[in-house]
Amino acid sequence: MPEAYERHLVPVLFRPFAADLAARAAALRPGTVLELAAGTGALTSALLTAMPAAAVVASDLNETMVAAGSAREPRADWRRADAQRLPFEDGAFDLVVCQFGVMFFPDRPGAYTEVRRVLAPHGRFLFNSWGPLASHGFDAAFQAALEQSVPGAAPAFLTEVPHGYTDRSLVASDLAAAGLGLAAVEDVTLAGVAESAASVATGFLTGTPVGVALEARQDAQAVRSAVARRMTESLGPGPVTAAMTATVYTAHHRA
Repeated sequence: MPEAYERHLVPVLFRPFAADLAARAAALRPGTVLELAAGTGALTSALLTAMPAAAVVASDLNETMVAAGSAREPRADWRRADAQRLPFEDGAFDLVVCQFGVMFFPDRPGAYTEVRRVLAPHGRFLFNSWGPLASHGFDAAFQAALEQSVPGAAPAFLTEVPHGYTDRSLVASDLAAAGLGLAAVEDVTLAGVAESAASVATGFLTGTPVGVALEARQDAQAVRSAVARRMTESLGPGPVTAAMTATVYTAHHRA
């Protein structure tokens, strides 16, 4: 899964926003940085390039992702860590940053409470989350192709998880419950460029829980082929470009 994720999805979906988030992080001039849900290190590399003097700890719950990330980006200190039980001292970091990870936290207020604990009094919590499914050209096309290919039985992973945390008032409420306040909120729309629609479909089908959900089907291979074909019909053959929208949040200790 990490290999498929890195090969097909990271360059298209995550690197454009990693550059954006790293630039915002660098403007804060942190000395110590903790990255949550670092995955295979797309943001980690961008952070270290933008802030070569910063001490960056990259963490992820998934041990396989930590192994893959540490091999790809050895400049960071990689740690396996549960965002809801962080193994770090109080006030240890000037900046906690998370790219497209908060949507996966089972207990967001609990995770944010841990962020507040490890954040220095002057520190910032910088993170982003995807906007509604319809605002993401690749994800929307994939989900539509999936629903056409398995009517009534399409996994709802994209809708419920990556695109399931779009209500700004809910995000603010979850942060407030953890003793954090919002300093800034901004929608950002960037372009993703893929070598083909089929490549993106392959990434979703082999590098995310969608693929796991489809494995039990006897017609799994036929479904994968149908999804790739329909996604290509929707976005076009050859290299494809699509707009993607995310919301960037900056939070801090509440007074």
